[in-house]
Amino acid sequence: MELKIEMGKFNLDLHNILRKFNWKSFPVKSIDLSHDSGVDFSKYSTEELKKLWRKTLKSGMHGLCFSLYEDGQRPGDIITEEQVRRRMEIIKPYTKWIRSFSCTDGNEFIPKIAHEYGLKTLVGAWLGDDPEINEREIEGLIQLAKDGYVDIAAVGNEVMYRKDLSEDELLDFMKEVKEAIPSHIPVGYVDAYYEFSIRPRITEACDVILANCYPYWEGCPIEYSLLHMKQMFAQALNAGNGKKVIITETGWPSHGTNLRGAFPSNENAMKYFINAQKWSQEDDIEIFYFSSFDESWKVGPEGDVGAYWGLWDKDEKLKF
Repeated sequence: MELKIEMGKFNLDLHNILRKFNWKSFPVKSIDLSHDSGVDFSKYSTEELKKLWRKTLKSGMHGLCFSLYEDGQRPGDIITEEQVRRRMEIIKPYTKWIRSFSCTDGNEFIPKIAHEYGLKTLVGAWLGDDPEINEREIEGLIQLAKDGYVDIAAVGNEVMYRKDLSEDELLDFMKEVKEAIPSHIPVGYVDAYYEFSIRPRITEACDVILANCYPYWEGCPIEYSLLHMKQMFAQALNAGNGKKVIITETGWPSHGTNLRGAFPSNENAMKYFINAQKWSQEDDIEIFYFSSFDESWKVGPEGDVGAYWGLWDKDEKLKF
């Protein structure tokens, strides 16, 4: 039997996926790619969907990406400890882990305050094409790790995707961090799931595979988004060759212009969150949901959807 879904430019051939990535060898308890599209939302009214979304949120999640910037702020601005603490107070009842993206300009408060509240941390050094900033970030990550605030260290985020550094430059930074921090802290690198298939040297250098999985950015309709996220995860697992894989970002925007078959809306954002958390809990998949709060500064870099990925809005109110 051939399992194939065709929707405009989005094409998911599940039979070929299973054969290509040697599905039976994957070190997971159970991931069924053959039919699972998640919850049947056809019987839910909008109000019932909101109730299920809130119930899912209250049941807790593995991890949440920390959104640092208020309206009018952007990366490079210096953020106060008070601002970080206020936002951490809002989200801490709902998650076990917090992910941060930088170790400078106030971001260093995120893992410190998270640990104070009993949360675990995936702490990232933001690397780009500025050598001076890169050194500050690496120094900050190393110091936070030595001070006991880092549970997983992420050296860079989508640097290969953006082509900000060469593989050798990134590997040098990873080696520097590994040699400097306590040996019990896993060190990895965050990028789109497929990068680990095409960059084996980076994959080999990682203690843990930190994969970003966004069906939305591949134009996938919401009805098949869970299925597609599972395929992304499977590809990262295969590339990791037995290493642990964590989904470090996934989410769905609540507003903006569609990308082929992927339509931002309140309803689709709720559906995606519910399905992602249900899969995470049932199959013990470690997911960091993106993101905690809407951030207005992202409208430019990511188009008009960029500002609308939060579970809370820019005013720190639950969206649904």
